[in-house]
Amino acid sequence: MKKKKNKKLLKTALILILFFSCSSCSIIRGTYAVITGTVKATYKTTKTAANATIGTSKIVYKVGGFTFAVVKAPISWPFTHDEIETIDGLSPKEAIKQGKVKNSPYVVRGKKYYPMSVNESKTYKQTGIASWYGNETLRQKDGHMTANGEAFDPNGLSAAHKLLPLPVFVRVTNLKNRKSIIVRVNDRGPFIGDRIIDLSTGAAKKLGFYKDGTTRVLIETVEG
Repeated sequence: MKKKKNKKLLKTALILILFFSCSSCSIIRGTYAVITGTVKATYKTTKTAANATIGTSKIVYKVGGFTFAVVKAPISWPFTHDEIETIDGLSPKEAIKQGKVKNSPYVVRGKKYYPMSVNESKTYKQTGIASWYGNETLRQKDGHMTANGEAFDPNGLSAAHKLLPLPVFVRVTNLKNRKSIIVRVNDRGPFIGDRIIDLSTGAAKKLGFYKDGTTRVLIETVEG
């Protein structure tokens, strides 16, 4: 009888241990995601619809305290980076119409680029040189379109990248002053030298390298 009682107590104790273990795991999982041995912050993301000034609707995302207004650009607008010749074997605008942009291969000056998959992008982390772009679009009459068909806002928080899927959110840290922000990667580039990311004018100002032109950064994808 005593043995049965002890077994019952042991079973109850094991159940309680498992319960509290699982409870603590779920709390941790709600704040962090473990990816290939690295603890990565998970940010709360909200998404709301609103009216845009260019006659179309916009989606407003809030990720990690940063706000992103996403507007579909009129197909007649020119691209921010007109070096792109084809996307998935189609003209860039036709690829956008058919929704074949996210990680489709594309060609720039005869060179074919093969973007990474969404799963591969989840573990992306790289240091290198960042530049910025956008002021030239302010001097032109029409707005400009990013490589995935969004209206480019030079004063917003966006970026161009050669190999990340479009769109994706990344945290960029200026390694010179340790300033850090989240940006939405929605464009292709830069196609100059060894630069790994082209940030919008607004992002460059927030990171404190607008006057310098370039800086060394750390880029990491974030999860929303």
